[in-house]
Amino acid sequence: MNKPAPRTFHVKSFGCQMNVYDGARMTELLESEGLSAAAGADEADLVVLNTCHIREKAAEKVYSDIGRLRREDGTTPMIAVAGCVAQAEGAEIPRRAPSVDIVVGPQAYHRLPDLVRAARTGKAVDTDMPAESKFEALPARRRQGPTAFLTVQEGCDKFCTYCVVPYTRGAEVSRPWAAVVDEAKALIDAGAREITLLGQNVNAWEGEDEAGRTQGLGGLIRALDKLPGLERIRYTTSHPNDMRDDLIIAHKEVASLMPFLHLPVQAGSDRILKAMNRSHSVDSYLRVIDRVREARPDIAVSGDFIVGFPGETEEDFAATLALIARVEHAQAFSFKYSPRPGTPAAVMDDQIAAAVMDERLQRLQGLLNEQQHAFNRATLGKTLKVLIERNGKRPGQRIGKSPWLQSVIVEDGPDIGTLVEVEIVSSGPNSLVGALTRVSAAA
Repeated sequence: MNKPAPRTFHVKSFGCQMNVYDGARMTELLESEGLSAAAGADEADLVVLNTCHIREKAAEKVYSDIGRLRREDGTTPMIAVAGCVAQAEGAEIPRRAPSVDIVVGPQAYHRLPDLVRAARTGKAVDTDMPAESKFEALPARRRQGPTAFLTVQEGCDKFCTYCVVPYTRGAEVSRPWAAVVDEAKALIDAGAREITLLGQNVNAWEGEDEAGRTQGLGGLIRALDKLPGLERIRYTTSHPNDMRDDLIIAHKEVASLMPFLHLPVQAGSDRILKAMNRSHSVDSYLRVIDRVREARPDIAVSGDFIVGFPGETEEDFAATLALIARVEHAQAFSFKYSPRPGTPAAVMDDQIAAAVMDERLQRLQGLLNEQQHAFNRATLGKTLKVLIERNGKRPGQRIGKSPWLQSVIVEDGPDIGTLVEVEIVSSGPNSLVGALTRVSAAA
């Protein structure tokens, strides 16, 4: 029996900013096919679970999410599992969860409309990594808020021993210069005033400009800086080994490039970094941080840390705390190590006990939280430019971002999309409060 063609859909994205970007592109793709976005999964004929495979038991959590889509009358919508879990699990997903109709990997979601049509008569699975770029098959960007993500690079060649990304996202690929610039223009025309360039290793981006000259991410940022209407540029996530001179100098010379750098180090012990196959040392990482700070003294540094990697001793962990104390982070993400099936670290000796990881993570996060709160307190009394992004909880309240990616609450009700000057009057561990002083023209 054929299933009816879906008329409404809902995309639910998990994980990183690149998944958020992919989810937005799938939404635009389905809308271009005449489907309408539903308010939630309960009201949709088609539900797309855009999954992340980074965390422990990611696949099991997906099956739990699939189970929750069953409705009171016993029916389910058409279900598509997309993203990295889809790439890793493939046809195993509909075997374990027969209610799943579609499985599509992160490099094949431009084929989603065809898969939806195929799923009306049977299961549809596509986890290919085609040679042609999916981006060229996606519709033009439209309907944009004041901030936007723009994927410029995908995949990873680093093969860190704990990470599944090279297996789920493929090898490093840079989108062409013209394609990135054209999409940026479309985002600005649709209302974006800030664009965050995305990639698994975004600073590994490389391409040829319109004159045929080889450019790195620094050159691309300089070109985007010239686009009328674009006020702010950010990029994430970077690898220490790909911080080239031109990108570091861009932090000094390009006013629209925000003073914020997310540069994961993962650990402060050279022995553990080698076991992780991180291909940088503590010293090389610190030299990069020093060079960036020399170019842009007010830059805020963010990072990622893994606690309890196999073989981590108390001495190794103390070295990580020492690195954190040396760098002084404005923000950071920290996690307990969790083995990912198929990665070398999952079968290493000396796996760390959960209780030890819990205790170390608590100490590490305590230090990071102190540093973040101190960074926020340092903005008290300063006047900052804040891009208003969304409504707050109370009438008239708005929330935006400072140049250093801090959330700033403004009570005076400036319009979403405006760039305002505020004096910081209060600071907390996770946000600031600002009093409006001046508003620039809306985009």
